[in-house]
Amino acid sequence: MIPAYHAALRAKIGNDLIWAPGAAVLVLREGADGRQELLVQQRSDTGAWNPICGSVDPGEDPDVCAVREAIEETGVAIEVTALLSVRALPVNVLPNGHVCQYLDHTFLGRPVAGGAEAHVADDESLQVHWVPVDELPPMEARFTDTLARVLSGDLSTRFGMDDRLLPS
Repeated sequence: MIPAYHAALRAKIGNDLIWAPGAAVLVLREGADGRQELLVQQRSDTGAWNPICGSVDPGEDPDVCAVREAIEETGVAIEVTALLSVRALPVNVLPNGHVCQYLDHTFLGRPVAGGAEAHVADDESLQVHWVPVDELPPMEARFTDTLARVLSGDLSTRFGMDDRLLPS
């Protein structure tokens, strides 16, 4: 689904590049068998698997976007617990021909009480599942690398595609 703001821009500029803030969230929980599970979705536009992602609406904070997208796409109510990275992603041409580039904010999150049952909740996902972190479907390296860092206990915030740390 194209956000209303982007649809209005597209009506004016066609497929030209849009620079936009985005949010992704690695939502983790402990599964019934005690293993860590990640909430993943299979995108309806590309078929790719990824954590929850979306475009930040005008005036919306990126962490609020992450919470909203989790509910809209999977029905899972979450809270954000950490900012993991901020980076400009490469220019992307979507299957519909739209060109975009995102300033991505990747967060760590967890389901809130009573909010962990996942289901396809909109037309942006073909499937949504809680998947043990050692059985994930193929995903972009930016997600799997960040997840590996989180699982090792490193919750520091990284900047840029080369994962620069903020100087202390």
